[in-house]
Amino acid sequence: MLRAGPVRGPVTLRSCERDAPQQSDPPPGGLRGVTPPTGPFLTRREELAARRAELREIARKRRRRGLFVLLAALVLLGVVFGGGAYLVGSTFFTDDFDGDGQGDAVVRVLDGDSTRQIGTMLARRGVVASPEAFTEAAAEEKKVLGIQPGYYQMRLQMSGESAVALMIDPSSRVGRLEIRGGTQLDDTRSPDGTVAPGVISLISQASCGRIDGQRRCVSPAELRQVMATADPASLGVPQWAVEDVARAEPNRKFEGLIVPGLYDVAPGTSAADVWKSLFAVSVAQLESSGLTADASHDGLATYQLLVLASLAEKEAITPDMGKVARVITNRLDINQRLELDSTVNYPLDLQALRTTAEARGTAGPYNSYQNTGLPPTPIAAPGKDAIAAALDPEAGPWTFFVRCQKDGTSCFATSLAEHQTNVGEAIRNGAF
Repeated sequence: MLRAGPVRGPVTLRSCERDAPQQSDPPPGGLRGVTPPTGPFLTRREELAARRAELREIARKRRRRGLFVLLAALVLLGVVFGGGAYLVGSTFFTDDFDGDGQGDAVVRVLDGDSTRQIGTMLARRGVVASPEAFTEAAAEEKKVLGIQPGYYQMRLQMSGESAVALMIDPSSRVGRLEIRGGTQLDDTRSPDGTVAPGVISLISQASCGRIDGQRRCVSPAELRQVMATADPASLGVPQWAVEDVARAEPNRKFEGLIVPGLYDVAPGTSAADVWKSLFAVSVAQLESSGLTADASHDGLATYQLLVLASLAEKEAITPDMGKVARVITNRLDINQRLELDSTVNYPLDLQALRTTAEARGTAGPYNSYQNTGLPPTPIAAPGKDAIAAALDPEAGPWTFFVRCQKDGTSCFATSLAEHQTNVGEAIRNGAF
């Protein structure tokens, strides 16, 4: 039995080694005789395994992130490429139809329309596929700059090139109406049998267009029916003319109210709408010429001034209109018959410088050889010069005139004897 107490003598390592349990060789790099740590501490092998697992996780995350970046790049590239393709397509490839088109389309070019505006209108109407189809084709054709306001007969689904070619072709223009000074409502004939179309015939011709494969026009009969029965004010007849128009013979109501000038008639519209469109333009021209509700001269009201202007238009060339208007007003002032051949021939629809004894002897409201005063309506369409002459006749005492030169020049007189001398000169000159 050992007694507790201080150890005496050295304790050798050998005895410790002998009494201690045997240890296996430490792992490479470890200290011999030192027991590796246990618990939360890892062995070198476990540490390496953990490190490899960590590296694999990092690599996996990098691959995932790289795939995401790649996908994002591909999406972005697709957007850029797609947008670029759209931009290129929209820039270099224009929507356009092929060929000359089909069907019918009547289109209108407005005053001041640019080539781009015309192209936009054509695309909206289905004539071309896009405004660019027209404008790009128009860029190669200088005649496009000469396209005038008005109506054009086109086709649907035309190529831009075909649309340009048709629009600059004069045959495509429809609805064009020109009224010249001195034109009557009715057709008139000359002594040689030549027939000159009147305002109503000209309107009917201008109204023609191809609609749904058929040529359609407003007939002269339809125009006359509206003139005879419609309320003048509802069609746009100026207020200062409504009362006189209502009193006029049905087939002469609108005489003189469609003044000379250029008009555009929309093909395919009704007779009433045609009249409305014409009055809208003509009344504006009348007013710009000075024929307004408050116009008056020599005791004549506005409508009577229009009648006077029509007489000057039919009886004189432009330089003499002021003097002829003065002759008429001078005769009106003394209640002398006007004795104008133009008024006698008017209801006969005859264009002639002279009258026959039979015609002068036929009673009627337009026979100024039998009646005093102005005829009940104008006898033709008066132009601006004739209207100006009626508003401000040239000052002078004349009460007679006769066409004494072949160019239409008239000779004026203040007495019957002087007038007879002028008539003799006219005969010698072959003026009539």
